[in-house]
Amino acid sequence: MSQKAMGFVGVDTAHSSIMRVFPLWAEHLHLPTRLLRGHDIPLESPDAVYRDLVTSIAQDQNHLGALVTTHKIRLYEAAHDLFDDLDDFSRQCGEISSISKRHGRLRGAAKDPVTAGLAIAEILPAGWFRRTGGEVLCLGSGGAGTAISTHLGGTDHRHGDRTPGVTLTDVSSKRLAHVRDVHTRAGLDPSLFRYVLVTSADQAREVVAASPPHSLVVNATGLGKDRPGSPVPDDTVFPRGAVVWEINYRGPLGFLRLAQRQQQARGLLVADGWRYFIHGWTQVIAEVFDISMPADTVEELAALAGQLAPDHPPSLPQ
Repeated sequence: MSQKAMGFVGVDTAHSSIMRVFPLWAEHLHLPTRLLRGHDIPLESPDAVYRDLVTSIAQDQNHLGALVTTHKIRLYEAAHDLFDDLDDFSRQCGEISSISKRHGRLRGAAKDPVTAGLAIAEILPAGWFRRTGGEVLCLGSGGAGTAISTHLGGTDHRHGDRTPGVTLTDVSSKRLAHVRDVHTRAGLDPSLFRYVLVTSADQAREVVAASPPHSLVVNATGLGKDRPGSPVPDDTVFPRGAVVWEINYRGPLGFLRLAQRQQQARGLLVADGWRYFIHGWTQVIAEVFDISMPADTVEELAALAGQLAPDHPPSLPQ
């Protein structure tokens, strides 16, 4: 890399809004580079691909660090031993979403638990679980699903406003076993969680239908962005009064469109992943460039990003 740059590790980085937003943010924050370099890695890549990438970032003095999306767990599995420092969330969750350098040391961090908490605080009305008795259904148990469920299952969440139950689904028994291990290491109440292996969209539809009214239903599968499709078929009916959160903000977004079609009839609160995107990037930028990221700065950056994405932010539940 001939000039200073921050990296972005994903599947299809060129189509992310951040490629247009980052230079604007970098100028506003007076960062030492305006360049964001995409590193596209196919899904299910072998360990060597991740190890080569981490090694190249570590050895290139002009590569300042990177945000990792989609590959957070796989990168940890394949290359965590190449890092000099890993934060507590990274070790606990078994993932790396932030690569940074400090005083010659390569640092890995998992920012998703923080990012999830910030986004959820904006999406869920105050005292939601306490007032409604709603549960949580997280479709997908990868990096985002792990972070969201760990945050919501924590005893300190929203000053005691903890859901009475969290159900996680996945098509992979390995990922379900991983997230169960994360919850165990975090010391969370095992009776709170249910782990469901789904082998078809029809089965996912049944799990959604079985969720209590006012549940938080999350698409954390990656379907609709990194891969086409939706985790549920079009005849799925969401629980009455549910909060439906599609954590993607781009792509076909079939899950989001399905919820929007039912919004009025089922009394749904519907949000996409734009604010999750904002918080995810601002948290990692703060880590990579070793700067503070107070709430007012995040809002300034969100406003700048909104200028380039006129459809965002969507209206959020109040």
